[in-house]
Amino acid sequence: MAKRKSAIDHLESGRQPHIVHMIPPGAPGFREAAGGAMVISSPAEIDALVRQLRPGEVITLDDLRAALARRHAVAVACPVSTAIFLNMSARAAEERRTMGVPEDELTPWWRVLRKGGFLNPKYPGGTEAQAAHLAAEGVRTAPLRRQLAVFDYAKRVPADPLEERG
Repeated sequence: MAKRKSAIDHLESGRQPHIVHMIPPGAPGFREAAGGAMVISSPAEIDALVRQLRPGEVITLDDLRAALARRHAVAVACPVSTAIFLNMSARAAEERRTMGVPEDELTPWWRVLRKGGFLNPKYPGGTEAQAAHLAAEGVRTAPLRRQLAVFDYAKRVPADPLEERG
């Protein structure tokens, strides 16, 4: 039986981003692209973009998708693959944490929020872990409609384009 791949294996798979010029009707991103092209990123590219975030800065998944679309000069980044690859990046960071990698060398996955500034329950450790990481950087979270959120997330979005850093 084949050994199950770790999140680090997926992150380092060598997969490359590619552009889909003809998005099938009904596919994720079809309506949003409005006839334009869509980029399907890679786990490594998403990991590299998230690493550009500084302590105290946050973005939403939609901000991350917009940065990917601008980077590849297309209408939209795939919403499904971007979310999956972001989760792979978060899980790989936590695998590295258990291996003893210092905190400042880990991908700061906790700085990426859901739409509206809400924390993501699908991240490793759930919203509690994400809130703890954010609190360590001085970012306050509080309940909003029974979910944890960063109220001032719009003020914490990077002023310069994420895709142009580094």
